[in-house]
Amino acid sequence: MSGNRLYRQVVAEITRLIQSGEFPVGSRLPAERELADRFDVSRPTVREAVIALEATGRIEVKTGSGMYVAAVEKESHANKAVSPFELIESRVLVEGEVAALAATMIRPEQISQLRQVLDVMAEENEFTNLGRDCADRKFHSIIAEATKNKMLMDMVRELWDTQQGVDSIRRAHESVCKPDPAVRLQEHRAVIDALEKGDPQAARLSMRQHFKRALDALHANAEEEAVAEVRLKLSQNRERFSANRMIDTANSAAD
Repeated sequence: MSGNRLYRQVVAEITRLIQSGEFPVGSRLPAERELADRFDVSRPTVREAVIALEATGRIEVKTGSGMYVAAVEKESHANKAVSPFELIESRVLVEGEVAALAATMIRPEQISQLRQVLDVMAEENEFTNLGRDCADRKFHSIIAEATKNKMLMDMVRELWDTQQGVDSIRRAHESVCKPDPAVRLQEHRAVIDALEKGDPQAARLSMRQHFKRALDALHANAEEEAVAEVRLKLSQNRERFSANRMIDTANSAAD
């Protein structure tokens, strides 16, 4: 069975236990090792499931304390009419400034968390070809949390909810990320390095550079789709107004 399937099974099972009340809101979850034994999976699989559950607000991980069941947040009311370009532009502006502020406030343990999440992203690249964005979302959430600004944290969360909740945007994001997983990791490392140095401008620029590639790819995809659409219309016109078709029609009438 693939790692992707195992991870999703663990997420589903923990969610079921939360909903059944075996793991009530506010309670502390068993340690990774215990969960791995309970579900008969590896600890990396449990770790990915934890990241997914944390990203969706099901659990909260407190450094040095453990994992706790969180109250389920209200569903996002993201504008379903937003375009992929609007979404990326918003992320460039918002998350660039979030990174700049975080560079002045981020703690060493949060830098360590970012590097751990980057390791999970590398594993996702190797085994699932970027089939999911849980680690990526966690990465950006940690940076937002470092600002200690709840409004900024909510804004980043809403941007991610929109990206993952609107099919057209999610597909566009996946088409941009999948071709260059190694470059994607390099971009995230550059963000970490800037944050670790406490350099706001470098953090802002590295975050914007990360999104620049995504925006460039979206433009390229849009151009390709536009060209394909024009070619299709020309082909349809050529068939509809074909000289051969008119000759054939005339010959049929004469017969």
